[in-house]
Amino acid sequence: MKLGIVGLPNVGKSTLFNAVTKAGAESANYPFCTIDPNVGVVSVPDERLAVLRNIYDSKKIIPAAIEFYDIAGLVRGASKGEGLGNKFLSHIREVESIVHVVRCFEDSNIIHVEGNVGPLRDIETINLELIFSDLDMIGNRMLKVRKMAKNDKAFQKEYDLLQLINETLEAGQSARALDLTDDEMEIVKGFNLLSIKPIIYVANVSEDDLLSSEDNDMVKEVRAHAKTEDAEVVVVCAKIEEEISQLEDDEKKEFLQELGLDESGLDSLIKAGYRLLGLMSFLTAGPQEIRAWTINIGTKAPQAASKIHSDIERGFIRAETISFDALVEAGNMTTAKEKGVVRLEGKEYIVQDGDVILFRFNV
Repeated sequence: MKLGIVGLPNVGKSTLFNAVTKAGAESANYPFCTIDPNVGVVSVPDERLAVLRNIYDSKKIIPAAIEFYDIAGLVRGASKGEGLGNKFLSHIREVESIVHVVRCFEDSNIIHVEGNVGPLRDIETINLELIFSDLDMIGNRMLKVRKMAKNDKAFQKEYDLLQLINETLEAGQSARALDLTDDEMEIVKGFNLLSIKPIIYVANVSEDDLLSSEDNDMVKEVRAHAKTEDAEVVVVCAKIEEEISQLEDDEKKEFLQELGLDESGLDSLIKAGYRLLGLMSFLTAGPQEIRAWTINIGTKAPQAASKIHSDIERGFIRAETISFDALVEAGNMTTAKEKGVVRLEGKEYIVQDGDVILFRFNV
């Protein structure tokens, strides 16, 4: 999963990126200190892996991973090249979902490019730049497809869809506002639109406001807007996340408890990403390694197997499957088989979150 962190300059993007990846991206109090996208790989927290390691006495754990792209601050006019905007927008096209960091705190020592803090205005600024960029792309595509549709009616469906998207964008709405069929979505994938990507709004609050964020009027504005887009909202304090990132696991838990938090902002962000993109994990286990594999909810067993290797999908015979909870209750796989809780599933089986699977296949 690739998530692109965007927002106006000086809203806390790079601070958040530093915190969640420990990658040390440059973070400074002036616009455009980030030009090329920094990329950091983050392990997905999954307490089930450590439990399985104890059961199997495995040599190592390999968690699922997320790639975070820290994309430079966009400004009004980015789609027309303002602030190196075109270069920045091209980086966003590579990600599956957008993490839009929105400043929800006042601090006279931190410059705001618009002169004052305004979450809804800032959200609109970024969304409009994505829309403008998509309008240019759709307009160019329409010119090509209209010519092809004259000689080949197969292109008429695409042209009609392009017109629909163009009308939506011209009305100031993101492409994700459209209710498209599965067939239409397949066509749209080829357009690589920015405004159709699922979005997570990260409301970046002050340290004082973190525990009382529900009372923060700026956070309320972000939540209200997100509802109109079916978007996720995660409230974080980027500065606190940066502090947490410097601690060992045991220290993190203690620090979070002292703050009165159940989980870090990173954990909340990852969970939001999984929900938004309809993702989950199945597990493989053995003496060599315990591993989590990310798949779409609703994935059938052979397609899940392809995540491990395409040969397993091609030669798929069956999947020896047990839920994580059932395995833990049994204590080990031998006992689980004796109890009859290990299932043999075929090609139509839809993998469930936390399934521990051994795939059988022909070479």
